[in-house]
Amino acid sequence: MGRAALEVSGEGPVFLCGPLAHGALQAAIFGHGIAGQPARLDGHALTGAGPFAALSPEAGGSVEGVLVDLDGEAAARLDYHREVAGLVRLPVEVGGQSVQALAADGPGAGPWCAAEWEAVWAPIVTATAVDVLALWPEVPARAARARYRLMLVQGASRVRAAEPAPAEVRRRCGPGDIAIERRRQVYANFFAVEEYDLAFRRFGGAMSPMVNRAVFISGDAVTVVPYDPARDRVLLVEQFRPGPFGRGDREPWLLEPIAGRIDPGETPEATARREAVEEAGLTLGALEKVAGYYPTPAAKAEFLYSYVALADLPDGVEGVFGVEGEAEDIRGHLIPFDRLMDLVRTGEICNGPLVLTALWLERERPRLRAESR
Repeated sequence: MGRAALEVSGEGPVFLCGPLAHGALQAAIFGHGIAGQPARLDGHALTGAGPFAALSPEAGGSVEGVLVDLDGEAAARLDYHREVAGLVRLPVEVGGQSVQALAADGPGAGPWCAAEWEAVWAPIVTATAVDVLALWPEVPARAARARYRLMLVQGASRVRAAEPAPAEVRRRCGPGDIAIERRRQVYANFFAVEEYDLAFRRFGGAMSPMVNRAVFISGDAVTVVPYDPARDRVLLVEQFRPGPFGRGDREPWLLEPIAGRIDPGETPEATARREAVEEAGLTLGALEKVAGYYPTPAAKAEFLYSYVALADLPDGVEGVFGVEGEAEDIRGHLIPFDRLMDLVRTGEICNGPLVLTALWLERERPRLRAESR
């Protein structure tokens, strides 16, 4: 079904339903709102739970949407987004007219829920669509398609970054404070590098000259240190790291917190719990937030959420873990608290989030131990 649908032309009437009927997503794809006529597709239902919905035949079912007639740039932009997002074109009958419908490839599991999609996926998919169309037409859709999952990670990061943040001492960014002349993606693989030609508001009030700035794009991540207040010890993980290796460090195996990228549609807290299972085989108790921060704001868009988690850490709980298929080889270490701080002082712990978390734990440890009794 999917292969036959891909032979359908990218121009002409298109039936947009489910996520693609969302006004903000349409504006991101087309660069502006687009007029359409309300329409209904009979004999089908929307299925699946994720960024997009699938269209599945269903006797007696019906799907509401809009019918739009596209040509030229609008059709090209929609087809570029379709290919990057992995959607397929399906020939359907709407109101006695043969048109195309766009949907996720393959049948989805269970009925699609508009309210759940709106709450979880709508802002992420919309932010990601803006990033996708920023690549059009310079970057081939096939090349962008390989990174779409990671682009969703970055889209979710953009959504979190847009949340209100305190600005009592620092400058609060206002309209016109940043002027972007050009944005381009100069490298894209597992991570990406974007370049901006931009000007920014100086403290004296005038705009700066146009400057070029490069940003390493990797998406938001979580770190978590499991702490057993009764035994007064933590669990750290150790693994080979290409960053120190690339620097020429003689010791590229690092002691670290459990850590991982936040999947699109996932909260930082859920990521911490998932990564603890994957990297250490642990089920975490209560999470204590240490901080949210940019580790390297001059060059990286990464934002970290760091936690300490209460956990039961008996002898023998450490082991070697990692996700199969991701070449992970991760060893656990049970470290008494005093030894943890010794390792910070000697420099054997040289991972920034772990240093920060250890210092936070040094301050909060009496409270955590008292509350656990």
